Amino acid sequence: MVKKKKRWGRGWELINANEEAELNEAGRKGSKRGRSIPGLSMAAVTGLLARRRGGIGAWTFQCLRRLHTVYQTVELPETHQMLRQTCRDFAEKELAPIAAQLDKEHRFPAEQVKKMGSLGLFAMDVPEKYGGAGLDYLAYSIAVEEISRGCASTGVIMSVNNSLYLGPILKFGSEEQKQKWIAPFTNGDKIGCFALSEPGNGSDAGAASTVARLVGDEWVLNGTKAWITNAWDASATVVLATTDKSLKHKGISAFLVPMPTPGLSLGKKEDKLGIRASSTANLIFEDCRIPKANLLGEQGMGFKIAMQTLDSGRIGIASQALGIAQAALDCAVDYAEKRVAFGSPITKLQAIQFKLADMALALESARLLTWRAAMLKDNGKPYTKEAAMAKLSASEAATSISHQVSLCLLVPMSTEGEALPVRTAGMLLAYMEQETQPKSLSLDRSVTVATNESL
Repeated sequence: MVKKKKRWGRGWELINANEEAELNEAGRKGSKRGRSIPGLSMAAVTGLLARRRGGIGAWTFQCLRRLHTVYQTVELPETHQMLRQTCRDFAEKELAPIAAQLDKEHRFPAEQVKKMGSLGLFAMDVPEKYGGAGLDYLAYSIAVEEISRGCASTGVIMSVNNSLYLGPILKFGSEEQKQKWIAPFTNGDKIGCFALSEPGNGSDAGAASTVARLVGDEWVLNGTKAWITNAWDASATVVLATTDKSLKHKGISAFLVPMPTPGLSLGKKEDKLGIRASSTANLIFEDCRIPKANLLGEQGMGFKIAMQTLDSGRIGIASQALGIAQAALDCAVDYAEKRVAFGSPITKLQAIQFKLADMALALESARLLTWRAAMLKDNGKPYTKEAAMAKLSASEAATSISHQVSLCLLVPMSTEGEALPVRTAGMLLAYMEQETQPKSLSLDRSVTVATNESL
């Protein structure tokens, strides 16, 4: 029987005359259905390859199966949809009404954190045998976004406990450490933090100036960690410290430190511009002694632990930024539909439509990047680059959308309480600069933005 070589995908395959005729017929049918592989019906291709055994045929069949599965996943699985709705309902009911007050008072949402713990939101990818929810990272990303949509502070509290504290222990800890340092931190009664950054080194894990010396059966820690999220409310922390300076980044190790503990003190709460319900402070170690068994992983693995932990953390922070961006866009759309100018809602104005479209585009693009990074992690694939891209894209989207909302859609009120005509960002700024007394921009949703400070 005559055989021909036919180019297909990334390899060459021998196809006999009968098979080629079958493929050509399938191609004519498939092209009419708009298949993703030009001229070929996916069902016919996979059916043909399934009859062949071994070699390139089997390899191609497996690849096409995976490709087919990806293209068919046009919506979230039912489990993830239910989780998304549950988190959204919780955020709208429990978090959004008090978010501004929590932020203003720098108050930790203890009651809400416990409720979230009962829902499994503080240990989402932790196996059930340790008290976790046993879900994947895509579910975690979705949950963080919805919680952050209601309260960004609560979102970051949840994110740090999941990815920065529980994450490295789950991956590098011994069974005994998992039982001791994970199980009590899954239900919201206790939360953890991650101590990497330092005043002089930032987040450079290979340049940690905090040192740990082994004295007998104890590690003695000395140094200062800066900008530690959850510091004032945490019951334990993962600390990166230098155990051998001569080895540089290979001389960094990770430790599990209970809080409070002798030799560990907290700096003042940082007065941040936002997300103030989550405490941020320094951790100061002065001859802080911990048991030898509190070494996480092996000695010298600290740099590896930090890098892998930060990869996971970027997915969480990207998800938090998505929630902030979505909340800002929701606010913009709601206001634009209610604000009337020239007898119609300003959503009828093309300039406003352009702004809203650009915001939605930035948000959806960042969301897809974030979900892709999460799915790569779930499938055991490298995701360092994708996680970094997601964090950058989502944080820029959150910043850009928030600025556009505040500058272009929040219309200032006159002294008589009447809305002034719609203005461009430049005109709005000019208006604000002319004001000598602090005023506010009023929204129909009973939200006020201080003009002299916020914008």
